[in-house]
Amino acid sequence: MTTQRYSVTPHPIETILTWVKSGEIAIPEIQRPFVWEAVKVRNLLDSLYQGYPIGYLIAWRNPTVRLKDGTHAAGKRILIDGQQRVTALMAALMGREVLTKDYETVRIRIAFHPQENRFEVVNPAIRKDTAWIPDIAEVFAPESSIFQLVKDYCHKNPDVSEDAISHTIENLHKITNNHVGVIELANDLDIETVTEIFIRVNSAGTELSQADFAMSKIAVNETYSGNMLRKAIDYFCHLAVAPEFLPNIEKNDKAFVNSEFFQPMRWLKDTNDDIYDPTYTDMLRVAFTSEFGRGKLQDLVALLSGRNFETKQYEEAIIEESFHRLKRGILAFINQTHFERITMILRSAGFVTSNLIGGCNAVNFAYILYLRGKAEKIPPADIERLVRRWYVMSILRGRYIGSPETAFDFDIRQIESHGLAAYAELVIENELPESFWTGMLPQIMNTSSSRSPYFLSYQAAQVKLGDKGFLSRDITVCDLLMNHGDVHHVYPKKYLKTQGISRGSYNQIANFVLAQSEINIAIGDKSPHQYFSELAEQCNGGKKKYGGITDKAEMRANLRIHCLPESLLDGVIPPYEDFLEMRRKLMAEKIRTWFDTL
Repeated sequence: MTTQRYSVTPHPIETILTWVKSGEIAIPEIQRPFVWEAVKVRNLLDSLYQGYPIGYLIAWRNPTVRLKDGTHAAGKRILIDGQQRVTALMAALMGREVLTKDYETVRIRIAFHPQENRFEVVNPAIRKDTAWIPDIAEVFAPESSIFQLVKDYCHKNPDVSEDAISHTIENLHKITNNHVGVIELANDLDIETVTEIFIRVNSAGTELSQADFAMSKIAVNETYSGNMLRKAIDYFCHLAVAPEFLPNIEKNDKAFVNSEFFQPMRWLKDTNDDIYDPTYTDMLRVAFTSEFGRGKLQDLVALLSGRNFETKQYEEAIIEESFHRLKRGILAFINQTHFERITMILRSAGFVTSNLIGGCNAVNFAYILYLRGKAEKIPPADIERLVRRWYVMSILRGRYIGSPETAFDFDIRQIESHGLAAYAELVIENELPESFWTGMLPQIMNTSSSRSPYFLSYQAAQVKLGDKGFLSRDITVCDLLMNHGDVHHVYPKKYLKTQGISRGSYNQIANFVLAQSEINIAIGDKSPHQYFSELAEQCNGGKKKYGGITDKAEMRANLRIHCLPESLLDGVIPPYEDFLEMRRKLMAEKIRTWFDTL
């Protein structure tokens, strides 16, 4: 029989709130935005008042660590599920302020109607209506007197029964006596097991990531200013998306403004670049992997807990060193020169808009490579070339899709062993041999996903190579991407539908070109036979119908740069499937030509 790895104990809500106030249970999320809407807080209180269950809380005690003097210290409990519920109760019952998603400090006031036994989010009408208690925090305030509350209420509402109101308000006050089950997980459980328990117990099935655990570990550590480090991560992510938020920080968080993290991120106030808007998971991955030479965030959680991987013990010295190194990694991440350089490298490869960036993990590892290259003192031009080529290789081969942490861990350990440049060149050569360009790539480009890495890479290639838009004399592909040009179907969609072609086939990426809206609209649903014939006439002195190109050689060159057979201009319109196969090979060739320039 397997030993039970947890205990379940019912505790009064009052006890839970007391533990939070005293620090016995740490709620890392209390320093992050409160994501519940006020109406959800109202519903929670109504459930309690009705005597309904509100679900279990899950706590996981930090491991017992060995202090520098040799003694042991028991860790705090970390509340890993139930943070929003407990925060909601503290906000409504204790009058605690919470942070909104805009990082503004607000009070959530829940009103109670003693005559109707009803809760509502307070509003101006309720405030004016004497039948409501506008803020139930008054009922739960330590200095409040229920006798006086009832007396005041009945004075304002002379037609109600004092006994009935007294009974109702006493029932309201008693909701803190309601019990909630606390599942306490054994402190020696590994992260994967805790995650699995969380997913199984949580009815919503919300996934708890290793990054969530790491952020919890960071936030609850007061000794090494974990809360300030966590704020640095949160604020940077927020400012990267909304730079106008900076004055809110300056106004509402003086402690952070005076910390070592604020000045290094102030530069974000002047940027509107959205090529790379990292989440806290992205920041942790990059900072941890580049600084520690490991790729799995569960290792970060273990190190922040003080785990010695050799002795299997927990030591305070390892906690101290791990926080120091993580802080160094975060400061390197938010450094203006570093951050702007990685986005510049992406742009220099042709990825000029966020729409050309697929998933963030490939960008994350590219940033790791950049930081490692800096640490190895590789010349800047060599770092840029290496990062560009690695990034493109990784997206074309889907290197960080599926199990990114495993791939991160493998790559960074190999880099540690062999050095960055040698390992990167070896991997690129092995992953992109001749057979990839001529055989595999044309095959895997048989897709209708406009977000596929192959179509994103193809567009970046056109940007880097300075291509003009389809049938455009002056407007470039870069212009079209930056100003929302159209994706045009070479064989128009409605034309193909009349041929009985399915959606998955007519939307093949090999049927896409980037064009000015007016050119796309002018072509409309015409068959390729018709509009290519009209293009030929346009180049022989006929009417200009599509774009401004009137020279045949220039028109042929435009078709070539869009990987379209020049024979289309001569009236040779191949069957659709033959056209797709032909164009995939030409597009793959263009992507290869582009890669060789990186």
